[in-house]
Amino acid sequence: MLAIRKSHFSNRRVEKAMDGFFNILLDSFQRTSGGQTMTDQPFLTDVKTLRERARRHMDRGAVTANYGADPKVVTDILNEALATELVCVLRYKRHFFMASGSNAQSAAAEFLEHANQEQQHADQIAARIVQLGGEPDFSPEGLATRSHAEYVEGDSLIDMIKEDLVAERIAIDSYREIIAWLGTRDPTTRRMMEEVLAVEEEHAEDLLGLLDEYNA
Repeated sequence: MLAIRKSHFSNRRVEKAMDGFFNILLDSFQRTSGGQTMTDQPFLTDVKTLRERARRHMDRGAVTANYGADPKVVTDILNEALATELVCVLRYKRHFFMASGSNAQSAAAEFLEHANQEQQHADQIAARIVQLGGEPDFSPEGLATRSHAEYVEGDSLIDMIKEDLVAERIAIDSYREIIAWLGTRDPTTRRMMEEVLAVEEEHAEDLLGLLDEYNA
């Protein structure tokens, strides 16, 4: 930004004025940065401190001293997401087995694929809960209450698709809120939920396409 060639200015007055301008800019930059250049400011905590911190509270696993969130709050939220994924697995599985009719094959295949992907999400979330020192809640008791999405069977193939689409839209909204809340507090959990969200958005598009296909 400051690398302007002064040879471009032939007038000595202009050169002098530009020298003064550059000096003012440099002085302002040093004041706002506390007189330190970028090389003066350490990018990471010194190695000795990092090593000492890592050895303290080793029983906390991935939760180190600079973890920015409350692990209990995060694991509680993740257990709700886990319940949401498990309910979606169960609903998609039922719809897969109950889809019938000569034109139900594409819908049934979609239901099964979604069920398998939701199970993968559940496994990812459960693993993260354990990393944060919590316990994944797989208890059937209260599962529907913990879940953000509902378990609705649907009376027809069209009803099944609609209920799955509604459930996906609920998951999308709730996961976006979780991601926004996590922010920089827990980047690892946030990235995981962003990956899950991306798949849920694909599911919603798939289901919308099925509705268009069967309503045509």
